[in-house]
Amino acid sequence: MPGEPPSAAPDLARYLLRLGDDALVLGQRLCQWITRAPTIDEDLALSNIALDLIGHARALLTRAGRLDGTGRTEDDLAYGRSDREFTNALLTELPNGDFAATVARQLAYTHYAVLSYETLALCADPDLAAFGARAAKEVAFHRLHADRWTVTLGRGTEESARRMRDGLERVWPYTAELFEEDEVVRRLAASGTVPSPAPLRETWLGRVTEVVTEAGLTVPTPAWSATGGRSGLHTEEFGPLIAELQSVRRQFPGGTW
Repeated sequence: MPGEPPSAAPDLARYLLRLGDDALVLGQRLCQWITRAPTIDEDLALSNIALDLIGHARALLTRAGRLDGTGRTEDDLAYGRSDREFTNALLTELPNGDFAATVARQLAYTHYAVLSYETLALCADPDLAAFGARAAKEVAFHRLHADRWTVTLGRGTEESARRMRDGLERVWPYTAELFEEDEVVRRLAASGTVPSPAPLRETWLGRVTEVVTEAGLTVPTPAWSATGGRSGLHTEEFGPLIAELQSVRRQFPGGTW
């Protein structure tokens, strides 16, 4: 990779794999809304958001495969790994629940992703910076969608507000993991290769709090925080999701279309 110390390549591969897994898994979850969304417009909106996320995953997984020395392609990484080999944040794999729960998950993720990609756009590597700039602009539209629905549901009927409140309570314990740092991230941040996620949390919280407050609701204060996704420890519902994602490839290994 241009201008990058060879010693940083394995760490960067793991970092990009995590971001790629986030996008791929969340994209797969949103695909499950196709033909099931509350309206035709939302069916199309969620489908388009999923397509953007899968596009991000393709770019990130391709780069990770080049850096990790295995020569694996984006398809190898998406379809050839077991569930324990995925390193996505647990938030992205949570079941869709009702529409309000999905909106809550989108609110948390999109505000984080915009900040993450905006800082990635400032890194020294030109290809990575270009990807970050493009992805930040695309996810900004996803964020607007989540913001609008959070306010609409929160200020709608008593029932829609209850559902939105329940959705926030459901997903909030999974948000802290987005900003966790381990030795991989610390080494990359110390070398200036990629930004640290931890400093983004305060800005993220301020922004989502503004939206939730506008919706007439309150940001939850969970008594616990989920973790483990970055290490391959996932929720009970993750196995079936990956089985669905990989079903055609596993049924026809080596098949081409």
